[in-house]
Order: sequence, then C-alpha cells, then structure tokens
Amino acid sequence: MRIPRVYHAGPLTTGAVVTLDEQASNHIQRVLRLKPGAALMLFNGAGGEFEAVIEGAKRGAAEARVGGHQPRDAESGLALTLAQGISRGERMDFTLQKSVELGATRIVPLITAYCQVRLEGERLERRHRHWLGVITTACEQSGRTRLPELAPARTLAQWLTQAGTDGDGVLRLVLDPRAEQGLSALDQRPGAITLLVGPEGGLDEGEIRAAGQAGYEAVRLGPRILRTETAGIAALAAVQTMWGDLA
Repeated sequence: MRIPRVYHAGPLTTGAVVTLDEQASNHIQRVLRLKPGAALMLFNGAGGEFEAVIEGAKRGAAEARVGGHQPRDAESGLALTLAQGISRGERMDFTLQKSVELGATRIVPLITAYCQVRLEGERLERRHRHWLGVITTACEQSGRTRLPELAPARTLAQWLTQAGTDGDGVLRLVLDPRAEQGLSALDQRPGAITLLVGPEGGLDEGEIRAAGQAGYEAVRLGPRILRTETAGIAALAAVQTMWGDLA
C-alpha cells in the first residue's frame, strides 16, 4: 500500500509530535482508517518531506510523530505561471488540479469579459479557500513538496498592468486559436513562462490586443478549438515537453 502523503502547514522537526488539521485528520481516520503506528509522509512546502507515524488522536485530531527528513524535490526547473480565466465549478477545480500535477509554480485566477462566474467579497474568499484545498490535495497526490502560489483573483486589466514586473527572460504567451503561430515557432529557451488562458468563451479581441501590448505573444495549440479546462493543461504539458522536465 502506498504511504499517504499529508500536507502540514506548521513547522516539522524530527522527533516532534504534530497535530494535523481537520481535513487531514478526517481523511486519515475516516477515509483511510489508519491506526496508531501507521506510516505517513509529511511535508510543509519548505522542501523535502518527513517520514512520520500516527501516534493517536486528541479531541478528534490525529497526531503524528515526525521522523527523518527526506530531501526529495519534485519541482520543475522551468518556472511556470498559469494566469487562468475563472471557469465554472468543477472545470476550474480540474484546471487547478492538473496544473499542479504538471508543475505550475504560480496560479493566478483572472476575471475576464466572458467569465460566467461572478465572485466578490465573502463568496470570493470561500472560493479562494476551496481552490487552495484543491491545490494542496493535488500536491499530496502528485508527490510535490512545495505548494504552488495561489495568487488572489484579479481582473485581467489589473494583471496586465503588472506585466514586466516579474523580471527579465520571462516568455509571456496568450492562447488564441486565431493566432498565426504555434509553440514550435518560438526559438528561445526560456527559464520562466507565463501562460494566459481565457475562460469559457475565451478572451475577446480587446483582451487579446491588450495582452499583446503588455508583451504577450499569441500562440495557438493546433487546428482545433480547445475547452478552457483543456487549453491550459495542454499548453503546460507542451512547454514542459519543449523546455521543462517532460523533455
């Protein structure tokens, strides 16, 4: 049986006993039905992971004793930012989950003209917490030891005003099925890439123009129009194959 991996937001030190949060405790006790003495792997996003064993439970929360540190690293050498137009429900969850599996280091939810989801205030805060949970679970499943950054949601216009502040050498790409070039036309070897992807319905012409003015190159992914939950994932897989750790 595969040893479960669990994210713990606090410090991890060999020999310490840590109390796991409610979500992790419920999964361990009620879903996996693990007993004291069962093995775990714990990570806190600081790099590497720790062997651990379940000690028991206190007031319903599972406790684990931290063992030795394993300096394992599953991160891509290619820094990948996915700036994703917010899509509905499970589509957005799917995009987040798979982008974590494919090595995205930062995810930026964007509010665009064709967004079919209206989020603000407390509803947006709840959705952000939900997305963070999706990302955490995907890290546990995929073997990543560092959590990608989930940036606060913002409008596309707000995001584009920040273009160029993330340093030199960043290849900025906007997916557009009407673009004249594909990824194979790009002859540079970037160390960092930002992918801009629209929601259901894509980005409108004004948004594509604004992205171009902000330094984004328009590229298409083949002759077919992809759904929003497919486009970003396909682009991440493609650039990881061309320049990253899927090569």
